[in-house]
Amino acid sequence: MTERPRILLTGWFSFLHGEATAGDVLALERAREALRGARLDHDVAWSPGFRPEGPSLAEVRPEDYSHLVFVCGPLHGPQLEELHRRFAHCVRIAVGTSVVDAACPAVTGFHRVVARDAPRAEPRPDLSARASALPARPVVGVVLTHGQREYGGRRRHARVAAEVTRWLAGRDCARLELETRLDAHDWRLCATPAQLEAVLSRLDLVVTDRLHGMVLALRAGVPALAVDPVEGGAKVTAQARACGWPALVPAEHVDTSTLDHWWAWCATAGRDHAQRIAEGFRRGAARDGTEELLGALGVGAGR
Repeated sequence: MTERPRILLTGWFSFLHGEATAGDVLALERAREALRGARLDHDVAWSPGFRPEGPSLAEVRPEDYSHLVFVCGPLHGPQLEELHRRFAHCVRIAVGTSVVDAACPAVTGFHRVVARDAPRAEPRPDLSARASALPARPVVGVVLTHGQREYGGRRRHARVAAEVTRWLAGRDCARLELETRLDAHDWRLCATPAQLEAVLSRLDLVVTDRLHGMVLALRAGVPALAVDPVEGGAKVTAQARACGWPALVPAEHVDTSTLDHWWAWCATAGRDHAQRIAEGFRRGAARDGTEELLGALGVGAGR
């Protein structure tokens, strides 16, 4: 009876100074799905910089494996050549990879290369394309400020930003850093309010310590988890009150449990509440100061 292969899966996500991209990890998962479907046991070697829990390439014992499979990415460089030397006794296979130079040692060291693209070969879809569908994750806009020096000694902006971003890093969500500042010349920023609103309206939640981060989210009907970065409360707190928005965390109470509480509320009841506030904005349900402006100019509204 043929002995079943003992397989180690590797890729650029395995190297200490490599990189793990979303495409790499999805391609790996596609390979793992195929192996699981064939009931083939396997391990994955992870870069300790990406998955510290390992196992890492340095920790695995080459003698424990009969096959080494390299998944995704380009076949080139000394890291791959070292992989061939260290696992010289293994059958080495590359799958879903790019071949730039078919004669380089990184390529010729494999017993079999199943390339996604190679010279004079018909390309095939990247492995990531057929990986299983992923469960939805909330998309969260993050709008923070490190400025507002006018508040002097009451400023807690740096600490608030550090606490909020550390907390966000532990949430299973897609984070999108946004800026309310407009710039017609910097492609990374929106040039018009309409462009920013187009982004905000597609989000599930906004986390912000900015007045306009909160107001523009609510205007788009999107719940905002707002943090006032000024000790004792300032314009963010005042605006949350003016809008009738409860998901506000004072600078003095930024902690995991409080942020978790308002996150859960925003994801449930907060959605309907934000949409009602947006509808109220559209109806002009609250006075916003324009009436007083016209009065100060000596004219009445609608004249």
